[in-house]
Amino acid sequence: MGYALYTEYGPLHLDPCPLCIFQRVAMITLGVVFAVAALHAPVGPAARVYAVLGGLVAATGLCISSWHVHVQNLPADQVPACGPGLNYMLQAFPFFETLKMVFTGSGECHTINWSFLGLSMPFWVGIWFVLLGALVVAVNSARLAR
Repeated sequence: MGYALYTEYGPLHLDPCPLCIFQRVAMITLGVVFAVAALHAPVGPAARVYAVLGGLVAATGLCISSWHVHVQNLPADQVPACGPGLNYMLQAFPFFETLKMVFTGSGECHTINWSFLGLSMPFWVGIWFVLLGALVVAVNSARLAR
């Protein structure tokens, strides 16, 4: 999240698209699961709750990242038109209608304006969801035996 905010407000000035914002929400939610699990320090069955919850949040974030990478790799003739901004959609439409509009396509999500080692930012975010999801499951699963 720190780097995402750096790219938005720092020298790069990259505005996040709707799918980027959803990935941020998923990453923050995963961070909250980590923080609550660390503060609670569960042992036994309660640790399973954090493992499952963290795994589900990470899987959701991975799905959003994967869809974003898919949209970025669409052929030019299949890229959907740019829609209204996410703030407007959230104000003007019901939440599930907004989700449908974001996931059925948004042209601004197609643009790749940052890459590292040939991989776009959503691809890297997906890698982090896999690593952090595996970590939250592994750590809390290890606490089951105690």
